Amino acid sequence: MQPVDSPEVAALDDSATRGVESTVVPAPTTIPIAGTRESAKQEERSVRRLTLMRNAEAFDRERLCYRFVKRAFDIAFSACVIAAAIVPSAVLCAAIAVESPGCPLYRQRRVGRIGADGRPREFTMWKFRSMVKGADKMKDALLAENEVEGPMFKMRDDPRVTRIGRFIRRHSIDEFPQFLNVFMGDMSVVGPRPPLPREVAQYDEWAMQRLAVKPGLTGPWQVGGRSDVDFDDMVRLDLGYIARRGVMTDLKLILHTVVVVFTGKGAA
Repeated sequence: MQPVDSPEVAALDDSATRGVESTVVPAPTTIPIAGTRESAKQEERSVRRLTLMRNAEAFDRERLCYRFVKRAFDIAFSACVIAAAIVPSAVLCAAIAVESPGCPLYRQRRVGRIGADGRPREFTMWKFRSMVKGADKMKDALLAENEVEGPMFKMRDDPRVTRIGRFIRRHSIDEFPQFLNVFMGDMSVVGPRPPLPREVAQYDEWAMQRLAVKPGLTGPWQVGGRSDVDFDDMVRLDLGYIARRGVMTDLKLILHTVVVVFTGKGAA
């Protein structure tokens, strides 16, 4: 007695006789799988950022007096600088526009501190324009000339910088419009410098710690060598400041910054 073929076997035999390749369909999974391996890594990274932020917040809650004094100083100091710099700023803006046509002010998206949800917060940062118009579009062609290792771009003889730009960059005058950011609360007078979003995208968890506090107009990197310091050294300086920051530390950094602004030490 011959065995009776099942319908599935018969179908396979029939497809084989027609020269059609059969396809093996895997059994359905009982647990749905969503996203990609990369998105899972990003989610895990976000959780670590959130943990970092909560630790930083717990540290800040113990220092309410310092936070109050720091914010009060930021408002008063930035207001005085803005009032005193109105006329010189107008003259500088005219000179910038004469040498290189275009708006003398330059705005750029930067990353502030990590938010309560573990995500970095972005804001618009202002500067006096020290480069030719459209300099951002020229950057990709210069990446091979980057003189700093890590997710940061520095080039001592950047061809995009104008003659006036070289002077104001050397003495950090191009950063003066950021006192508006300080007054509005996006930044503080003292703190780690705010990075670009594309730079933060390359940060590891160690470097991400520098975003645990509000960014500053000046900080340990500004007085510790500026362009003479590589990325890892900058992170070490910033983390050291975060660990020991206080009123006296901030005042010392401000005084050192005044010296650096006049001497132009370490500028690109």
